[in-house]
Amino acid sequence: MGAKFKGTGVALVTPFNQKKELDLDSLGKLLLHTGELDYWVVNGTTGESPTLNEVERSKVLQYIADSNPNNLPVMFGIGGNNTQAVLNQIKITDFSHINAILSVCPYYNKPSQQGLIKHYWLIADHSPVPVYIYNVPGRTSCNIEASTILKLAGHHNIHGVKEASPDRQQWLEIGQEKPEDFDLISGDDVSTIDIIKCGGCGVISVLANAFPGLISNMVNQALSQQWYEAESTLDLLRPINPLMYKESNPVGIKKVLNLMGISEPYVRLPLVEATEQLTAAISATIPPKTELSKKP
Repeated sequence: MGAKFKGTGVALVTPFNQKKELDLDSLGKLLLHTGELDYWVVNGTTGESPTLNEVERSKVLQYIADSNPNNLPVMFGIGGNNTQAVLNQIKITDFSHINAILSVCPYYNKPSQQGLIKHYWLIADHSPVPVYIYNVPGRTSCNIEASTILKLAGHHNIHGVKEASPDRQQWLEIGQEKPEDFDLISGDDVSTIDIIKCGGCGVISVLANAFPGLISNMVNQALSQQWYEAESTLDLLRPINPLMYKESNPVGIKKVLNLMGISEPYVRLPLVEATEQLTAAISATIPPKTELSKKP
């Protein structure tokens, strides 16, 4: 297994203009802003993947490939609750610029743990690049249990999990029992330090879209077991983090990027732009400019 996805990855937003069309110029600004991180995650739920069509996904991926001077690895979202549709998507995807796929737990239909094992095993059999599981029960209404993740870790092409369960015992079990080269990645910014303590290797971050220096510093400090320093860095972001999800992700982070002059706040239905109340709350909790100037 490789070691491409350790440290800080950012779940990139997909910028849109006022007509809700792709805004590649703003995407370029975002890539420049986050270009010193360890890797990019493209076409995830933070990137509003359910609202992108095949042509748009290809345009975004190609633009990123052409705007990657640091040659950052790319993890690309391909997942869903229809196993055959996921396999079909893998079949038609150009993997020239994709280093791994991130596949979300099937949502809504709430499969059994055995169904999840068969789902991911088939995806891993068909994927030409490593597969990372994405467990986010708060959004899928289905938890991939630690024992299931550990069984899936036995597949040669399943290299890790983005773990966004709130269950510390689950993180600990995965961290203690996983193969050494299986990556446990935090899927929640504020849980990152604790997941690293449980054997994690970093985070796929929403906040890193806007605050790459702070998130990268926090992760590097935690990986070096500088726990006090890591917690102090995280404290700068604790007030703003819940606002990122108050009106659903990526509404909050897109508003932050708008306030920072990087991209517009527009999202596609069924999401809507941040309300005046949320905008005011975000404006009041953005860390001081002296902290934002820190680079990873």
